[in-house]
Amino acid sequence: MNALLCVAIAAGALVLGLVLGVRWGRRGDDATPARAEPVPGPPMADLLQRVFRSADEGLAVLNRGGEVVLHNGRAVELGVVRLGRPDARAAAACQQVLESGSSMAVDLSPLDHRGREPAAVLAHVRPLGDGFSMVEAGDTSDAVRLEATRRDFVANVSHELKTPVGAVGLLAEAVLDAADDPVEVRRFGTKILNEATRLGNLVTELIALSRLTGAERLPEMGVVDVDEVVREALARSRLSAESARIEIIVDRPTGLEVEGDLTLLVTALSNLVENAIAYSPPEASVSVSRRREGDWVEIAVTDRGIGIAPEHQKRVFERFFRVDPARSRATGGTGLGLAIVKHVLANHGGEVRLWSSPGTGSTFTMRLPVHAEPDDETGAEAIDTTTPADLARRPAELPDRVGGAVRMP
Repeated sequence: MNALLCVAIAAGALVLGLVLGVRWGRRGDDATPARAEPVPGPPMADLLQRVFRSADEGLAVLNRGGEVVLHNGRAVELGVVRLGRPDARAAAACQQVLESGSSMAVDLSPLDHRGREPAAVLAHVRPLGDGFSMVEAGDTSDAVRLEATRRDFVANVSHELKTPVGAVGLLAEAVLDAADDPVEVRRFGTKILNEATRLGNLVTELIALSRLTGAERLPEMGVVDVDEVVREALARSRLSAESARIEIIVDRPTGLEVEGDLTLLVTALSNLVENAIAYSPPEASVSVSRRREGDWVEIAVTDRGIGIAPEHQKRVFERFFRVDPARSRATGGTGLGLAIVKHVLANHGGEVRLWSSPGTGSTFTMRLPVHAEPDDETGAEAIDTTTPADLARRPAELPDRVGGAVRMP
């Protein structure tokens, strides 16, 4: 009897334990979220290989014997590794790094630069330990080009400022020597005034160019009437046209609008008109026209002057570049006008285009995004397909021409 009681008690305790265990297990499952199965992925070594190969810099690992044991495609593009062998300068730098234990920089720029290769490559070499070193190279062509441009700009500014300042000094001495001769005093005084004006124009355009290239915040853009831009630009150039006996031909108002700053756009267009006047022979004509071309507004300035040779056309928008330095200095040009035009258009989301033929003339075209109202039907407006070349060949078809001056439409 006692044995049967003990067996019953043990069996009941076992059943109770099982029941309680199941319940506690369910509670644990409810309280603790199930762990997600790990997502299978590439091993760490494979990930490191991918990072190494996709790096923007050229990476190459060399052993103590100067052999390339690992490199990426960018290292080949930059010339760090050629046909599986390292650049001799990189290999020598790696040996120095292994001996000294400290990093160093080395210039790996191509000795015979070709069009597709970077012009300048700078590499940093560092030891990795156990006889290995790594070369990390980058393309520094843009930085080198920017520094060269800065040096040229400073040199050109110094030269351009020195010329009128020196001339004013010499002319002042001439005035003092000719103090008793009113005719000579007037002649030299006129020259001093001309040089002072040229110096003032140069400083003004340098300040304008500095603002356009980021030294100062640009003004807020607004809706600008293209016809007003043309009117004000031609008003600024009226005196120059009359003095040079140049006839300016203007087309009729169009009512077109663009997003921009009126003052900057007037400055850009007046620079193009003044440039056309300066490079046109007396009794010639300069045409100014405007039209809509799709989503763009084009303002073209065409002259019948000496034209620009093909090898010079890419450089005319550089600071201080002059196709004819003697003519530019004779007309008081600063060499900054077209550079200002380029930056004004770039800051307005547009561009300036050039068409020119030596002995025929040139057409500079300002292209600006058109200001379109939300309900503007762009397809409803007729598009003028006249090209700059057609405009240069057919000046007589444009209205509103006045000899030696500008007649506003």
